[in-house]
Amino acid sequence: MSTTDTTGLPGYAPVPRSALGPALNEQGYYVGRVERNLYWVTDGTYQSAFLTTSDGVVLLDAPPSIGHNIQRAVDEIASANGVSNKVNYLIYSHHHADHVGASSLFDKNVTRIGHEETRRLLLRDDDPARPPNEETFQDNWTLQIGGERIDLAWHGPNHTPDTIFIHLPDHETLMLVDIVNPGWAPVFLANLTEDIPGYLEAPAKALAYSWKHYIAGHLGRLGTREDIALHQQYMADIAESSRKALDTVDLTPYFVKYGDNPWAAFKGGLEEWVATAAAPVIEKYTGVLAAADVFTESTTFQVMQSIRLDLGYGSWVHP
Repeated sequence: MSTTDTTGLPGYAPVPRSALGPALNEQGYYVGRVERNLYWVTDGTYQSAFLTTSDGVVLLDAPPSIGHNIQRAVDEIASANGVSNKVNYLIYSHHHADHVGASSLFDKNVTRIGHEETRRLLLRDDDPARPPNEETFQDNWTLQIGGERIDLAWHGPNHTPDTIFIHLPDHETLMLVDIVNPGWAPVFLANLTEDIPGYLEAPAKALAYSWKHYIAGHLGRLGTREDIALHQQYMADIAESSRKALDTVDLTPYFVKYGDNPWAAFKGGLEEWVATAAAPVIEKYTGVLAAADVFTESTTFQVMQSIRLDLGYGSWVHP
């Protein structure tokens, strides 16, 4: 295996303390109570959650980076509270392997639940680590498991075509994965989002629910309603700055320079569009959102292309 020389890698702004969560234990995880019998687990980068009930444990996602530590966390809580540690239900937030790729660690008889599109995509992907969910729904489904209520809802595509809202009203908690990273900027391409208009609408839909605790699926702490509002403003600033860049940056010099190579010209112009749009957002949010200086250009690229291609902004029609 080759070794990367890190001496030439860029430096980035310090991570704000407010973005960080609790310390991990020696086994590399943290488990804590969200509300009553609802708990969350993190390895500092990914998150899972579980509900202890009279009908066994209901697990919400199974990220492979947490892996066997999910069961260790369940065992720890079950032992401390004298309840069952047996996972009988597993709810998928969506089909991506980084969030449900440890599903196969749990018994084949576990009832797996998710959106109908999640099942279709998992059948297509044929990944033995992610057994397709047997139980499906289309728009809304209220589960009653061991006396506990879990409301599942699909509000259209956003991060993926199948990402769902998981609301636990009696625990004042919403789980919505890969939309907002509490305390942090989105990673590459707006959290690798497939549908930017849906992604931009999702936080308002999240705030329409009643909740105090937000399980985001990523990073080391739970989220708040204030985290959602900050993310909304960050994304709105990216969109506004993108429109300004589309209106003001002239690509003509790139087409003059590269002549009969339009792809080279477009690459140069697109990079200037993105850099121009991202610069004021990076300046505003560095020190406010962790990694704003790392990923804002990438997210700006994705948002700008949606503004151009989905919304038709800045389209030019030859006279």
